[in-house]
Amino acid sequence: MKLSTVQLPDFWQATLAPSRADLLFALRNMIAGGVALYLAFGLDLQQPQWALTTVFIVGQSTSGMVLAKGAYRLLGTFVGAVASVVMIGFFGQAPLLFLLCMALWLAFCTTGASLLRNHASYGFVLAGYTTAIIALPATAAPLGVFDEAVARCQEISLGIICASIASTLLWPRRIEHTLAAQGRAAWQAGLRAAASELLGSDQRKGLLDALGRLVAVDAQRDHAWFEGPKGRRRSQALRVLSRDLLGLLRTARGVARQRMMLEETTLVAPWVDEVAAVLQQERHTELPELSRRLRLALDDPRLNPQVHFCLAQLAQVLHLIDLGELTLAAVEAGRVPPGAPGAMSWHRDIEQGVLGGLRSALAFLAVAAFWMFTAWPSGLGAVSICGVVLSLFAARENPSASSLNFLKGIALSIPVAGVVRFALLPGFDAFPLLCVALGVPLFFASLCMRRVKLAATASAFCIFFVNNVGPSNLMSYDIAAFLNKAIATLVGVGIAVLVFRLIQLNPGEHHYRRMFKASLFDLAQLTSRPLEQAESWFGGRMADRLIRLSRYSQALPADRRTHWDNGLLGLDLGDELLELRASLSRSEGSLASMRDGYLRQLAAALRHAGPSSTNATLLDAPSAELLEALERPLALAEQDREMARAAVLQLRFTWRTWCLRGTDLNVGA
Repeated sequence: MKLSTVQLPDFWQATLAPSRADLLFALRNMIAGGVALYLAFGLDLQQPQWALTTVFIVGQSTSGMVLAKGAYRLLGTFVGAVASVVMIGFFGQAPLLFLLCMALWLAFCTTGASLLRNHASYGFVLAGYTTAIIALPATAAPLGVFDEAVARCQEISLGIICASIASTLLWPRRIEHTLAAQGRAAWQAGLRAAASELLGSDQRKGLLDALGRLVAVDAQRDHAWFEGPKGRRRSQALRVLSRDLLGLLRTARGVARQRMMLEETTLVAPWVDEVAAVLQQERHTELPELSRRLRLALDDPRLNPQVHFCLAQLAQVLHLIDLGELTLAAVEAGRVPPGAPGAMSWHRDIEQGVLGGLRSALAFLAVAAFWMFTAWPSGLGAVSICGVVLSLFAARENPSASSLNFLKGIALSIPVAGVVRFALLPGFDAFPLLCVALGVPLFFASLCMRRVKLAATASAFCIFFVNNVGPSNLMSYDIAAFLNKAIATLVGVGIAVLVFRLIQLNPGEHHYRRMFKASLFDLAQLTSRPLEQAESWFGGRMADRLIRLSRYSQALPADRRTHWDNGLLGLDLGDELLELRASLSRSEGSLASMRDGYLRQLAAALRHAGPSSTNATLLDAPSAELLEALERPLALAEQDREMARAAVLQLRFTWRTWCLRGTDLNVGA
């Protein structure tokens, strides 16, 4: 039996039966790390191990991710170095003020990392922990802080350059090559979700699958910007595909809502069922013929206005699928379709970010107080590594689990580093032998870095194995110093893990009340935001919130899952608001004035009243006035008039449903 067919644990699978991609990734890291270390020795840099460590920190499976991470690591390192020089310059002779300033800086960086995504978030992380690495040791010799900052920037820059060149030249894997497949998978998930929405069944699973893929593709899209013109074109095309997918889901949900309002559904149900069946069974070649038959059915004069509009919306679903297929073809070909929107926006919880930052500051001050109280000579190392861990993990959703895996990697690295440093290196007198001693553990750890469950532990092992061995032109073999440094590292990380465990910022009722109010604020903004960018702006923020709400709702009893319902109703209200604005975008004169007045009243209801049982009739009078205006002879296309009329009715219906659903959440609470 082949070894690769045996169901082994992740570690043994990674080390004994690695895939070709795993082997090439590990080999690329070895080559880049060896070159970086050799150059660092040749240039006589202060701490060559930082060049080697950086290679493993920025090591990623695709060149775009390496380039993106390296660029923002370089930027964050520079900002952190400048902050270190400034802090030591002002507070180098005042330890208490320095530690307080350092705690506030970590809080600021943690908050910034939690509010941003991808590269920008990583830049804040680096700015935080670079300051901990440079400034804290410099308190013992303040006059040398500038030289320390320059040395760290040189060493880290060398590692980034070597990793970037290796990822580009040695068996490169470009992320823009995988974007087409990821875009198609997201689009197909969107088609399945649209079918579920049309039928009104299994909404949570299908919708979340589509939105989750959309979020994942958008994150990967950012990395493609660093892979040249074609990567940027694919990135732009994916923005259009994301907008098309959100528009498709919005229209499919509109069909389901319109169907619920019909008194008689016998004429609509067969069409909806047929379209949903074609999408679910992926018989996409039948869509053109189905679309032709549906257009012929719309010409039947016997259809009442409500049924006609429902079928017209269903025809719009088929039209949006055609447009999405063209956009998907543009993604696969690396072309930019016309009308590419701006980047998708995501939910930002400022209060949660600030609380996470304050937690980091508190943990740092606790470790610093322990160091000052005990006067432990190696305590400064504990304070420094605690600052590093706080910067790395405080902004994550589950920082205690992430930091605990990090601690495991550190603990594993200490005995291995001890053997290499004290048993092997004293007898090695050449650079190739040093590479062998360092390379064997790093190679196996690199194989594990591509496994999701092992990545954090393997990365920590690589970083601290190199740091504990400390390869340099002038090696020292002081076992006591080695053990003191190792203990300080474990203590610093252990305290950070303990703080994360004790002070948990898990989402609760207050958190989701804030999310509810943020949704109302966004809906109010949607009444006036430029229409061409509104789809991506609103759709991205609501997609992010629905994913978060789903995680929370799954842990609650069925009778308390109102937050998920609030999210869906907010999404529905925004969908109909977009539909209304699009259909009346070309209105003029008195109708334009009526439209603007209606939107102002809706915005006021969202900002100041909110959905509650006492506000269920708040939109009745404005809706009646706008519906009356739409009945007058106006210079407006009949299709736009029909869509606007249906959107107003849907807005009123959704608002009433939201108000009467029992979600009496006071907006001013």
